[in-house]
Amino acid sequence: MGFATNSTTIPILMGEGSLIISDLLNHTSIVNGARASPSPIRVFRHNDHIHLEEILREAIIKGQPRHHRPWKKILVMVEGIYSMEGGICNLKEIVRVCKKYKAYIYVDEAHSIGALGKTGRGVCEYTGVNPADIDILMGTFTKSFSGMGGYIASTREIIAHIKCHSAGMLFHNALSPVVSQQILTALNVVSGKDQTNIGQQKIERLIENSNYFRKEMLRLGLHVYGDFDSPIIPVLIYLPGKVAAFSRECLKRGLAVVVVGFPATTVILSRARFCVSAGHTKQDLDYAVKVIDEVSNLLLLKYSKNFIGSG
Repeated sequence: MGFATNSTTIPILMGEGSLIISDLLNHTSIVNGARASPSPIRVFRHNDHIHLEEILREAIIKGQPRHHRPWKKILVMVEGIYSMEGGICNLKEIVRVCKKYKAYIYVDEAHSIGALGKTGRGVCEYTGVNPADIDILMGTFTKSFSGMGGYIASTREIIAHIKCHSAGMLFHNALSPVVSQQILTALNVVSGKDQTNIGQQKIERLIENSNYFRKEMLRLGLHVYGDFDSPIIPVLIYLPGKVAAFSRECLKRGLAVVVVGFPATTVILSRARFCVSAGHTKQDLDYAVKVIDEVSNLLLLKYSKNFIGSG
């Protein structure tokens, strides 16, 4: 899966004398992979390229701790779409900063590949960044491709190094033929190589559904994280005591939802995390909006209307 891809790849890319600079809200798999490496870690404020530049400049000036020798390499790690926030990476500015200071960049495209960009090629296409400017592109086959496993896209030298040293490659089972064919078929559909426009229709429908659902959540007066065009739509619940109640009340009305609390989020930023699909119909989304409206009134979650949360 994508989790194993990050957690087993990062440690063998970064060693002694290297520095990892990670976005504050990167996924746990990136955090665990970074911690498993011997490299020290610095964190920059979420999606803030100005703070990233400050950290890079300081790291280059001061060098390594104790002896202040230059870092052997510096790797900046970000996500295409942040999985708990629904925000889209400010990739163009982050790439500009990385190139300016000659730092490597690692982009986790688990949620953005197949979902962003005119042809579904991910956050690079969406933000107008040349994929050649990204040193390592990571993604998963479990979401847009409906399979399992993950991938790393990079230079031949890096891929050869990963194949020889990554525990995920050396000790894990290979993908089954059925799953491999599923992934290849999905890639052909998305890219249009199946000689149909099904992939393009699904990409367009996904964006329409995502933006429609986000607008409806805002109309209801809920606090919503993330950006338009992102299929991940977090709705803030805040109070930990309301998390289970929100899930159960929605389920009573025939709507299954994913709720997220501590430790996946901070204690006071509990949320419901909606992931919209191209397979959802307008009727599906309208029914979900109706149920969420009822439950939000019941639990007093409409904080955009007043501080009590009443509708």
